[in-house]
Amino acid sequence: MTRRGKRDRISLPWERRGGRLRGALRNTRWQALFGAVVLVALLVGFARYSERRIRMRNTRVAIAQVKQAIDRFRTDVGRCPKTTTELLHPPLSQKHYLDSMPTDGWGRPLRVRCPGHFEDEADVISAGPSGSLLRDDNIQ
Repeated sequence: MTRRGKRDRISLPWERRGGRLRGALRNTRWQALFGAVVLVALLVGFARYSERRIRMRNTRVAIAQVKQAIDRFRTDVGRCPKTTTELLHPPLSQKHYLDSMPTDGWGRPLRVRCPGHFEDEADVISAGPSGSLLRDDNIQ
């Protein structure tokens, strides 16, 4: 006769899968290390995401400032500015429409095309995160 506690245990096939991995993950040290790695990865991802959003917002603010300066230039002078330096130092008036030429969130200069490609307004374009106008991440 065998006692209840000493019976041979029959293991089914699905119970044996991942035995080493399950055994390692049962260890609380590995669980804590895995949790810490996941937490650090999430924090780094969130920091990159929020930094990108801040740069995009700063770029949109700079574009709005330049468009507003071009509109004021057009109402005062009656034409589009030929270059962006005319917004800093206008030819006929003593008004300065911009104190300095704003840059996008990545520190690169904005591209200005006046009149615009499709509309009569000016196009102010940032090359976006890639820095190339040929990629599809431009900000207008």
